[in-house]
Amino acid sequence: MLDKLEMNSLVNAETGKVSRRIFVDQALYEQELEQVFARSWLYVAHESQIPNPVDFVSAYMGEDPVLVIRDSRGKINAFLNTCRHRGMRVCRADEGNAAAFTCTYHGWTYGNDGKLVGVPGYKEYYYEELDMEQWGLVPVTQVDTYKGLIFGTFDAETPPLREFLGDMAYYLDRFLDKREGGTEIIGGTHKWVVQANWKLAAENFIGDSYHFPVTHASTIRVRSLDQSYRGRGFSIRAGFGHGVLADWPVEPHMLFQGSETAQRYMIENLPEMAERLGADRMKLRYGAGGLFPNMAFLDIRPQIMVFHPRGPQKTEVWAWCFVDKAASPEVKEALRLNMLRGAGPGGITEQDDMENWNMCTASSRGFVASHHDFNYALALGREHDHEQLPGSVAPRVSEHNQRGFYGSWAKLMAGKSWSQVR
Repeated sequence: MLDKLEMNSLVNAETGKVSRRIFVDQALYEQELEQVFARSWLYVAHESQIPNPVDFVSAYMGEDPVLVIRDSRGKINAFLNTCRHRGMRVCRADEGNAAAFTCTYHGWTYGNDGKLVGVPGYKEYYYEELDMEQWGLVPVTQVDTYKGLIFGTFDAETPPLREFLGDMAYYLDRFLDKREGGTEIIGGTHKWVVQANWKLAAENFIGDSYHFPVTHASTIRVRSLDQSYRGRGFSIRAGFGHGVLADWPVEPHMLFQGSETAQRYMIENLPEMAERLGADRMKLRYGAGGLFPNMAFLDIRPQIMVFHPRGPQKTEVWAWCFVDKAASPEVKEALRLNMLRGAGPGGITEQDDMENWNMCTASSRGFVASHHDFNYALALGREHDHEQLPGSVAPRVSEHNQRGFYGSWAKLMAGKSWSQVR
């Protein structure tokens, strides 16, 4: 494992130099799975996906498959989705409702509380000597929720979720808690694979305003998007590797672009939202935002995305449409369609981004290229505090958030414990 000194040679958050090795190196990737994904709070599900007792949904934490289950008493738990006997998935469905889970290899059965409750041949073959209490599903060490979002971590030392979120909670509330009842998922889970390193996707959504007028020039023309707000916003570093790209202040008619129905909904309900969250927060419009390490959200579609690592040069993307529970069916459908137009391999913006990430990863594999760092120095030294917005802000077009993201990544990669990382 690389130590702090060696990690500093790969990532220098002070100068904005980042080695291409961290996007293609297999050994570094394996260290990431241990040091970053096994120790961070990772988004695994939304409470609306498991509203009833014994509802479940499948997810991933790094490359580890997990089951998120609301047990018979209503408590939310998460377990490794792998049988303790030979490692077969105990559940191969994406979601559903089940009182128990039976491995289809040898038939070991687990309750929705993770306990091993049935073993074929327990008397005849095991002679009743198997200690079933010791062979239940492996639990996710910590599970917690924030405004409907369910997170898990395998590290008992990881700080509490609310502490881990830091200032990001302020900005999440603008996304998740605008109206009574919070949010819900509609339209299922969208999945696709890109031949790129997961960090390139994460850093793009954490606040890359610089690429938009170039990469998405055709989108701007086709959809006649108003770009006049670009000088009024900020890149906001909002905690441990988290960040938001926000336009502020924004007039009510600019709170949503791309759907007249959604725009009208925001304007009509703005007084209620401002009373709930405060007038300053309802002048925010997010270009994008990200929670370290691999979760992102967009306010204008609206959607949440998770970038599941599948090797140093491959990422599986999962995305969901999030809407206010209190919104009408007409508004929810308009928001769902707006997400579909942008997200996924056929999305009007997402296909542009995927092409960039694929080529950035591929071009970093060469021997010579690997010796030349990436430059993340845009608007370096122009960050400052803001009187009304929490976090450290910089000009909207900057790489302030990316420097924070990679700085946090390097700390976790080199730190042997959370006490060192802190």
